[in-house]
Amino acid sequence: MTVVVAPAKLTVSLRIVGVRKDGYHLVDAEMVTLDLVDTLFVGDGDGLEFVDETDGDAMPLDTGEDNLVRRALRLCERRAHVRVHKRIRAGAGLGGGSADAAAMLRWAGYDDVVSAASIGADVAFCLVGGRARVRGIGEIVEPLPFSVRTYTLLIPPFGCSTPAVYAKWDALGGPHGAHGNDLEPAALAIEPRLEEYRDSLAAASGRRPRLAGSGSTWFVEGGYPGQGRVVARTVPAAGRARAG
Repeated sequence: MTVVVAPAKLTVSLRIVGVRKDGYHLVDAEMVTLDLVDTLFVGDGDGLEFVDETDGDAMPLDTGEDNLVRRALRLCERRAHVRVHKRIRAGAGLGGGSADAAAMLRWAGYDDVVSAASIGADVAFCLVGGRARVRGIGEIVEPLPFSVRTYTLLIPPFGCSTPAVYAKWDALGGPHGAHGNDLEPAALAIEPRLEEYRDSLAAASGRRPRLAGSGSTWFVEGGYPGQGRVVARTVPAAGRARAG
């Protein structure tokens, strides 16, 4: 049995700079790796199971063939029985599924970032980790100098569907997010309950929160511990992956 950790990613800023003919959105983002992690227990055999250690996760954890862990195993042509202890809530915009997939690729010694992005846009960054500028549809990962930062996360007990948020962004005419994330207006339009959590974190921190990726997590820089809030710190790259 091998134990592998899968750190969450935080999208610090996100701009959508174009849409390809196939409908994929082109981004220009800054992402960092956090010390909030899933833990994967990898053994012989073939199978996938989850142990949900999150609080109030409203999005189901699918163990079917489209799960990113299974996709990662197919990509690196390996077999394993994997038990995932989830602390990164599904649908929170923290790249939990992508982090799990990247952890499996690291376990297999697989370091092709461009191919990693073919199974999930955030898998490429999660494979590289640390701090990076991410462009294209996620396959261009340019490492940036690492710095220790502290963030406070407020993760609502519900998730946001990334495809639905991007589709709403298109339907709204491609709005510019005034607070560093172009997807924020679309996420708020789809899930109005997000406003309550944004305002709660603002009141606790005295700062204007930013949405993480397509949501549902809000974050501010700095440590503001309290009920329902997670204080997380950045961690450096794990190494071995080649940035594309």
